[in-house]
Amino acid sequence: MSACKSALEEANGDEEQAIDILRKKGASKAAERSDRATSNGVVAVVQKDNKAGAIVLACETDFVAKSPNFIKKAEELAEKILKEGEDVDLSSDIADLNLQLGEKVIVKEKKLIVGPHLEKYVHMNNRIGAVVSLSAGTEELGKDLAMQIVAMSPKNIYPEEIASDLVAKEREIWTELLKQEGKPEQIMAKIMEGKEKKFREEFALTTQAFIKNPDQIVKDLLGDTKIENFFRFEI
Repeated sequence: MSACKSALEEANGDEEQAIDILRKKGASKAAERSDRATSNGVVAVVQKDNKAGAIVLACETDFVAKSPNFIKKAEELAEKILKEGEDVDLSSDIADLNLQLGEKVIVKEKKLIVGPHLEKYVHMNNRIGAVVSLSAGTEELGKDLAMQIVAMSPKNIYPEEIASDLVAKEREIWTELLKQEGKPEQIMAKIMEGKEKKFREEFALTTQAFIKNPDQIVKDLLGDTKIENFFRFEI
C-alpha cells in the first residue's frame, strides 16, 4: 500500500505512470535479489482434452510457496502456457510477482504437451508432478502411470533407451567395486551384464515395479496401450 501511495505521489496522480514506476522499482529490487536461492515453489499443470500446460514456478521461501495466492498464480500461468504455447512471454507476470511478494520468483521450467490421450498428476505438496501421453487407455490407467512417474522418476520408457553415458558411468563404479571385492576376472563380465540389465529395468518406466502392486511391472498394465511420452516436473 505504501509503495502504491509513493508511486502515485511521484507520478502526480497519474495511475499509468505510477504503475510504470512500480514496475521499474520492482525490476530494480529483482536485480538486487538475483543471487538469492529459489529452492521452494510449486508445480502446476492445467489440462484440456489432448493438451496440457505445465510450469515449475520457484520462489525463495516455503511460506510463499504454500500460500493460496502463489499456487493460484502458478495455475494461471500454466493455463496461459496451455493457451499460448511454451514460448509465451511471462516476464511481465514474473516482474509483478517479484514486486507483490518481495522475494525472487523465477520460471524454472515451462512446457506445452500435446498427445492423443493425456493424464496428469500433481502430488499433494505441489512440488512434483507428471504428465503422461498414451495412445489410448482409461483415465485410471493414465493417473496410475502419472503417479508412477512422480514416485519412481524413470529416465526413459524402455530399458534399451537408457542413455549409454549414464550406463557407462555406472559400469565404472561397478568395476571398481567388484575389483575391491576380489571377484575373478572370468566372472566379472557376467556380473556386469546382470547389473546393467537390472539398472536399465529399474530406470525404464515399462519395466519398473508398479507402485500399487510390486508383484507387477508397469508393462503388465498396458495391454494394447502404448506410452507415447512422459514428462516429470519437480521444484
